[in-house]
Amino acid sequence: MTLLSIALALIAAFGNAAASVLQRRAAALDLTQAPTDQSPRGFGWIRRPIWLWGAVMLIVSGAAQALALATGPLALVQPVMTTELLFTLLLAALVFRWPPGARTWMAFCAMAVGLAVTLLLASPSGGTETVPPERWPLSAVPAAIAVTLLVAASRRMRGPGRAAVLGSATAIGFAFTAALVKDTLGLASAHPERLFTGWQIYTTATVGLGSFLLLQATWRAGSLAASQPALTLGDALLSVALGVALFGEHVALGWRVLPQAASLALVAFACVHLSRSPWVSGKEAQRW
Repeated sequence: MTLLSIALALIAAFGNAAASVLQRRAAALDLTQAPTDQSPRGFGWIRRPIWLWGAVMLIVSGAAQALALATGPLALVQPVMTTELLFTLLLAALVFRWPPGARTWMAFCAMAVGLAVTLLLASPSGGTETVPPERWPLSAVPAAIAVTLLVAASRRMRGPGRAAVLGSATAIGFAFTAALVKDTLGLASAHPERLFTGWQIYTTATVGLGSFLLLQATWRAGSLAASQPALTLGDALLSVALGVALFGEHVALGWRVLPQAASLALVAFACVHLSRSPWVSGKEAQRW
């Protein structure tokens, strides 16, 4: 089941990346329309087939992520989802015909190697399909307080600092959304008759929508280079912690802690570099 979960998580990451790149391409095509074109401006790109394909990929991504969470540990699935950055780089370079430079390829390889080593050393496994109800408050209450404090602090900040703080708050929301999705799917599998009478499915929708709105605020607050590392690494690391705390998943530690820290540092360094690249940030659309 581990290989299946990894494959599904990679499909989900690819779907997210494809949706982002295809919809950027649609927006770029709309910007380059001739002024004599009578089609409505601003939202004309929504009717383009390439934008619709991007929307389809987003649906595929959501379904694949849900299946990955249903078949594998949270501590495995969410870190694999960070490969979205790598797929975005490859697809954007292909679609916009703008090959990345040597440093970007080095960062690409560094992130791929760092992520692979981290997962290999951690070896997430085991865990339950659902969360015992008494465990949720122990994690959810501190998380809600942390998000509230981060959002409040961001109101006093500007620029990259605000983007990084909001990115951290969004990462908490995304990690809890994934945990809630997994818990909801486990409930649906074990007790399908309780799916719509339980609190999980409604809380999942609420937290997911709130996280999406936080993401919009994060993007408006500052550059992707400031927010993406907090988003990517925060989501992955907190998901590992939630997998252990909520689902009882096992993560290997002991002597592996130091090499794990080194591999995570490599992932963080590569993530920062890739987030600054125009292929990931979307600036390639301006040049196309």
